[in-house]
Amino acid sequence: MIGLLVLAACDDNENSTSASDNGTGENGDGKVEDVIITIGNLTDQTGVAADAIQYVEMALDDLAGYYNDNNLIPGVKFKVVDYDEQWDTARDIPGYQKLKKDGADFIWTPVAQSLPVLKPHLDRDKFPLFAATANMDQSDLNGGYVFSLGITPKYEAYTLLEWIAENDEDFPSDRPARVGGAAWNDGYNNVLIPAAKEYVDGHDNYEWDKTLLTDFSFNWTTQAEELKDCDYVFVPTPPNIFMRDFRKAGGTAKFLGTDPPAAFLSLIGEAGLWEEADGTLFLRSSRWYNETGEFIDITNQLLSENHSPKEIEEIRSQGCGYIAVKNTYLMLDIVRKAVEAVGAENFDSQALYDAATSWTYEYEGISDFNSFDENKRIAQNYYAVYELDAAEEDIFRVHKDWLPQVTSPEQ
Repeated sequence: MIGLLVLAACDDNENSTSASDNGTGENGDGKVEDVIITIGNLTDQTGVAADAIQYVEMALDDLAGYYNDNNLIPGVKFKVVDYDEQWDTARDIPGYQKLKKDGADFIWTPVAQSLPVLKPHLDRDKFPLFAATANMDQSDLNGGYVFSLGITPKYEAYTLLEWIAENDEDFPSDRPARVGGAAWNDGYNNVLIPAAKEYVDGHDNYEWDKTLLTDFSFNWTTQAEELKDCDYVFVPTPPNIFMRDFRKAGGTAKFLGTDPPAAFLSLIGEAGLWEEADGTLFLRSSRWYNETGEFIDITNQLLSENHSPKEIEEIRSQGCGYIAVKNTYLMLDIVRKAVEAVGAENFDSQALYDAATSWTYEYEGISDFNSFDENKRIAQNYYAVYELDAAEEDIFRVHKDWLPQVTSPEQ
């Protein structure tokens, strides 16, 4: 697909079609102007997640610039407008309204907790929103105008626990494995950890210890003490303080995480906690910086084209935030499909919705790696498992195959 887009970039920009002020699609020189498609970025720039989300924003800006510079959707240029919702759901509706007022044609957000707040308004207005991840069930998203381009916590919990029981060499052979979790009650982990318990309760080779959710505390000593006898523990986001406190309490469990805690690897390094975190398993929805493949290749390309060597080192060491290039690339691929269907001058929210509800993306030989349809609103269909290596101060893939996501605790 990237190759096709690069070929499209060779088209003469003057032959693109667009709406314009004079209604003819031409500027004063008689040349056809590009349509500006505006992405409304509902984000956190000053709240508790801002340090990680800044790299997601960077990925969006760099990819939009890449599309513009290379004319990857002929006749179209992207513009990004931001709204800082400060990790405060009370600001989501005002943010949505402000972004629409600023000309947004659709919304992108890395803030999963915004989805339940905004979905009724988006469905009423027939206005598409694309999210980096969803904290809602597929049944809650069924149909409608909210589309998740990445991970969903419930299915992640099921998929990771199934893989561990079948593949982890440290899985107990003579008794059930004891599992627990500690995290903020943040709209993501309060779905992930109960889903893990749901899976564990339905399988005799596991037993659940405790679910410990807190309201944005940075002191994990109590939770660490209570979970120290577990074999596996789901860690909070960010994970570093809990990891430190857990090891101090004498806990030897293997830590479990997904992309959100993987977005804070730099904090593990800054705190000198690589040894404490060694062996942590992460279920992830994309390849890592140290691999090759369609999405990660363009991710590393954008890094090299837009950032200094020092910045690249910082971005990669930070974690998976910038790998949101993948999610935003999929979003712009749906825009491409809509423009191809109706023409740049006719692009609108309905055309985007129609393109999204019949969209499938083939990746690494898997025909339905990502997909939506008339009802399905969670694109990710496959995952991979990674392990943290303290000696290398990085994470590495430990299972070469993509794992079909498990969508039921009984599966």
